[in-house]
Amino acid sequence: MQLPLAWQVVIGALLVVGGAFALIGAIGLVRFRDFYMRLHAPTKATTLGVGGVLLAAMAAGAAQGRWSVAELLIALFIFVTAPVSANLLAQAALHRREPSVAPPPPEQPQG
Repeated sequence: MQLPLAWQVVIGALLVVGGAFALIGAIGLVRFRDFYMRLHAPTKATTLGVGGVLLAAMAAGAAQGRWSVAELLIALFIFVTAPVSANLLAQAALHRREPSVAPPPPEQPQG
């Protein structure tokens, strides 16, 4: 089934944006220096990348006349579980006293 050009452009743009976010997340995962910094890239950028791909899937389904909530439920599940899993991973790293290259926070004035 051939989609109209406007739908193809929208779906293609969503796939490119989603792919760009996923690529940025992957690059951050490789380039950041310690566990805490690496944890940030996949949880933020890659989640947005998956969201873009799921939006593209929803747009493709809508263009073909079949509306589906499966992609919406998948996106909702990812957007809820990604921060929770990142928080649990960070807590486990803190419990294990994983070293960080970030400087310690400045002293807070006592008042």
